[in-house]
Amino acid sequence: MTPVVVALGGNALIRDQTHLSIPDQYEAVCVIAPQLVDLSEAGHPLVVTHGNGPQVGFILRRSEMSISEVAPVPLDYAVGDTQGAIGHMFLLALRNELRKRGSRRSVAALVTQALVDTSDPAFDNPTKFVGAVLDEATARARAATLGWTVAEDPPLGWRRTVVSPEPMAILEFDTIRCLLAGGVIVVACGGGGIAVAADDRGALVGVEAVIDKDLASALLADELGAGLLVIPTAVDRVAIGYGTPDQRWLDRLNVDEARAWRDAGQFGVGSMRPKIDAIIGFVTGGADRVGIITSAARLSDAIAGAAGTRIVG
Repeated sequence: MTPVVVALGGNALIRDQTHLSIPDQYEAVCVIAPQLVDLSEAGHPLVVTHGNGPQVGFILRRSEMSISEVAPVPLDYAVGDTQGAIGHMFLLALRNELRKRGSRRSVAALVTQALVDTSDPAFDNPTKFVGAVLDEATARARAATLGWTVAEDPPLGWRRTVVSPEPMAILEFDTIRCLLAGGVIVVACGGGGIAVAADDRGALVGVEAVIDKDLASALLADELGAGLLVIPTAVDRVAIGYGTPDQRWLDRLNVDEARAWRDAGQFGVGSMRPKIDAIIGFVTGGADRVGIITSAARLSDAIAGAAGTRIVG
């Protein structure tokens, strides 16, 4: 069978604002783990990717609170921290689920880097909000002392902004492919990957940037020749007219229909549109590819065709 990539959002690990702790997040992973193992046991080589937006925010917030005592955490290192911590959660949950079933299948979590090009126009337009909400005076003071760019994030307040360039390559691709060939369930591309770029001598350096998890997952799925890319989110299916009296849930779209609804502004720029864009790019990259958007709770149902929105070529 061709590989399957399941791209879980960082918010998929946070049920609500009263369940933000590490144990709460691990509990959410434990709920998802049986569905992931079902996929693997059905014979699909499986890669699990994940977001990290809230988790990076927590790290940056802690860093900001202790800024008078310790140096702040660079963004690329914060992304690496979350890859390790969330990867640890998935390793525990998946191994425990496999043990219950008497399976000896292996699981691996990889620190993963995404190559970016510093000539990407995104580097001239840092628009991705990260970290704590601040008042304007504090935000501007941090910008002056730490070299941040800041902007107002209505209606919350002022926040740090960073760049979000497009990933060009997943540098651990060969390792991921080899692990899949050996029957290993792979957790990779956390937070879209740690952003790195080549300097003038060709050496890799970390970059203060965030990578869109869905774009990185689609890129990895394309490179692996995957047949299925699943993006679990907060809703069971995609809708047009979302939140209005004319809201309509969509079960199936072809790429042309998905593009048309996207171009008509039906998918939120900060919510559903990146997922639609990622799946369109993946599906159009090869024959017989399918993208699915659904909730984490309905993952198995969606793959069986009983839930979710399917996007096909």
